[in-house]
Amino acid sequence: MGTDAAPALSVTRSDVLAAQTRMGSQVRRTPTMRIEANQLGAHPAFWLKLESLQSTGAFKARGALNSLLATKIPAAGVCAASGGNHGQAVAWAARLLGVPAAIFVPETCPDIKLRRLSDYGAAVTVIGAVYDESLVRAEQYAAETGAVMIHPFDQQLTVAGAGTVSAEFIEQVGGLDSLLIPVGGGGLLAGALAALAGSSTVAVAVEPYSARCLGAALEAGGPVDVDVSGPAVDSLGPRRVGQLCYDAAVAHAVQHVDVSDKAILRAQLAAWEELRIGLEGGGATALAALLSGAYIPAEGEVVGVLVTGGNVDLPQLLRTAASGKA
Repeated sequence: MGTDAAPALSVTRSDVLAAQTRMGSQVRRTPTMRIEANQLGAHPAFWLKLESLQSTGAFKARGALNSLLATKIPAAGVCAASGGNHGQAVAWAARLLGVPAAIFVPETCPDIKLRRLSDYGAAVTVIGAVYDESLVRAEQYAAETGAVMIHPFDQQLTVAGAGTVSAEFIEQVGGLDSLLIPVGGGGLLAGALAALAGSSTVAVAVEPYSARCLGAALEAGGPVDVDVSGPAVDSLGPRRVGQLCYDAAVAHAVQHVDVSDKAILRAQLAAWEELRIGLEGGGATALAALLSGAYIPAEGEVVGVLVTGGNVDLPQLLRTAASGKA
């Protein structure tokens, strides 16, 4: 895609750096960890970025806070639709700034995330079978009340905030050749592509076969609706990839990798059993690509992996493992 075709709301590295400055120390500079070869199975050495330790337990805190800090908030406050993590992030940022928040989540939102939403003081409505149905109601609410809608992945400020994860990672670990990034609606990937502009680090998009909206869009020549399910649906569950992500992925000819639900569950278990790191399905998706062999690095390639969410029900994960489904 040439420069003339760039989307009007495309996000640049300057936008990401501005978000870093705007948020400052209000978001955590999450740690990195080097995983030695074969520590979690048959794989080369690689680096983890533990964004699962971010405020609210997921990278979404960055996009939400950047959006609220850069936006004039009316008396009606803010609203959002979310599978769970973005809603928590908006509720957390709203509490931080002292403004009201109304969050709309689908029936797939886990109890652990519902509890956290209430703890942050948001008005929570469970509506719809999947995220996209919750989004319709959130948009109606914004139109009715004047609340500012904070989109989880297809809004410039959200994407710029999400991009600070990758900008931070390449600051912490020099010489990364590739960065494996989980994709749902694609805000994290779009932000990463902006953050990595001018660097030698290449972004690799990773999706579950069961929630594959970017892969379907790349094959169709544009965003299309897909069916979504599986262990990562509460965080990687939009039916359609965001336009910002799609345009950026095409412009950068992004490499795309698919992983199975079983590979995601196994990555979650490996992270817990060997590292004592709790990861939700979406948070473990990029890790699953490396551990399952869906992504095979070149000899000597220095790989970074974003683990993006830690809001996991560990007893349920362990029960799933005991049932033989992982």
